[in-house]
Amino acid sequence: MSNTRGPISQFMERNYLHFNAAAMMDAAKGYETHLDEGGKMMITLAGAMSTAELGISLAEMIRQDKVSIISCTGANLEEDIMNLVAHSHYKRVPNYRDLSPQDEWDLLENHYNRVTDTCIPEEEAFRRLQKHIQKIWMDAEQAGERYFPHEFMYKMLLSGDLEQYYEIDPKNSWMLAAAEKNLPIVVPGWEDSTMGNIFASYVMKNELTATTVKGGIEYMGWLADWYIANSAGKGIGFFQIGGGIAGDFPICVVPMLYQDMEMENIPFWSYFCQISDSTTSYGSYSGAVPNEKITWGKLDIHTPKFIVESDATIVAPLMFAWILKQ
Repeated sequence: MSNTRGPISQFMERNYLHFNAAAMMDAAKGYETHLDEGGKMMITLAGAMSTAELGISLAEMIRQDKVSIISCTGANLEEDIMNLVAHSHYKRVPNYRDLSPQDEWDLLENHYNRVTDTCIPEEEAFRRLQKHIQKIWMDAEQAGERYFPHEFMYKMLLSGDLEQYYEIDPKNSWMLAAAEKNLPIVVPGWEDSTMGNIFASYVMKNELTATTVKGGIEYMGWLADWYIANSAGKGIGFFQIGGGIAGDFPICVVPMLYQDMEMENIPFWSYFCQISDSTTSYGSYSGAVPNEKITWGKLDIHTPKFIVESDATIVAPLMFAWILKQ
């Protein structure tokens, strides 16, 4: 056992020896080896990882250059910032399994939107961001400028306008850490988010133009250029939390470049790990085993592949702690 590691890592090394615990250790060590050999890593965030406060561990991964690029849903993009500015107004519902339809309706009437055991406050979270991001959208449109969704969020964070609202230690916000590093992010399907819905409402009211926010096809083109520029040497690994569009969209850049752009020398993803509680099932992307991705031209036969069938809110912070030698 290495003495250079902190107590969390030492506990993991002593106790996590079998089954999903061992798979987690193998995957964490594989991630570490990939970086040590000069590789880069993409992390993809599905589910409600920002509301689960993954920023506490992910922000430090970003600061220590353990992640080169992130793909996330629009919800994860905005919900980390909502937690930053409205944390004290969130409501925990430990007995969420026992709620009746009337209980759920009462939460709605009180302007709480529930994510499992955590309710996001409408006024302090969604509406607090809305008035600031709306101005940035409108300023860009008036200047004839267009940006990606995450670039607008970066502008809002780096302006300092939100600092008056901070309710957590800003070092625990992964979006703030990403903005400060100008970390590349792709946000497929951004319109499937609260801020995306709000933007759509302004478009429908003829107050904004849809093209002011760049969309998914432009994200794919940008990602393709980034992949080509960064995949030399050890290559780029893929660390997938959950499933869905946050994972499937970016992983497809490789078969697109190989098959559709006919770039026959493009490297496959050079490491793959998925943390998922989705069991292997019929037609499910989240529940597909990694080997299925070989048939789609995403992973090579020799790509190190790991799957940890567990709750990412438990597993991801532990893996990050190992990689950070905590």
